[in-house]
Amino acid sequence: MIPTLCFDLETVPDVAGLRRLRPEWAELDDAAVAERAFAERRERTGGSDFLQHHLHRIVAIGCAFRDDSGFRVRCLGTPEDGEGRLVQDFFRLVDRYTPQLVSWNGGGFDLPVLHYRGLLHGAAAARYWDQGDDDRDFKWNSYIGRYHARHCDLMDLLAMYQPRAAVPLDDLAKLCGFAGKLGMDGSQVWRAYQAGGISAIRDYCETDVVNTYLVYCRFRKMRGQLTDAAYTAEMKLVREALAARADAVHWREFLAAWQEP
Repeated sequence: MIPTLCFDLETVPDVAGLRRLRPEWAELDDAAVAERAFAERRERTGGSDFLQHHLHRIVAIGCAFRDDSGFRVRCLGTPEDGEGRLVQDFFRLVDRYTPQLVSWNGGGFDLPVLHYRGLLHGAAAARYWDQGDDDRDFKWNSYIGRYHARHCDLMDLLAMYQPRAAVPLDDLAKLCGFAGKLGMDGSQVWRAYQAGGISAIRDYCETDVVNTYLVYCRFRKMRGQLTDAAYTAEMKLVREALAARADAVHWREFLAAWQEP
């Protein structure tokens, strides 16, 4: 079995980077720096305050991992780890396992952010960036080739690469009978982070990657890679893995909201 790694980032404004780019903001506190950046972004875009990719600082990387040993889900590192450690841990997973990467809008957001932040922190990611120099197979199928498949951006693929057809993961997961998002969404992460809620952010990130994995399994069934029996077995495997961690509130809530037979 080729290992599968579903991943998701949670980010906050890079206030230190913003101060470096805008020295006149040096005396402002973090909240004020972020609000200035949001306001400038709204003015430039005509309404959206979503910052450019290089101005996002990663505070959590959620990973759902499936291989011959079973199914596991966790956020990389610890709540105390710095961004550079988290980014390096992600690329170390790719180096070690050469997994099938799966994301929801990873091509549009998560991977570009990882590229920029990895560059800033001096991360090593030789396997990820290989295009055939080290492994001949990567010449025809790499993680970064535009038409290659080692990374599956499920949102982009299902939408036939048409932004107008893209849908939120939360909507599609719930329509499929899965739990969807619980208690938080991406727009609330900065507020939660300011309030010291990094543990809640990590829990939310973990549930997001499980939703992604479940939708990916449904997609694999649709395209003929999983039989009905194999799909049912995969759902059972995930349920049992989460039930084994039912001491955690977010997994009890997730299982309770998962309505698929």
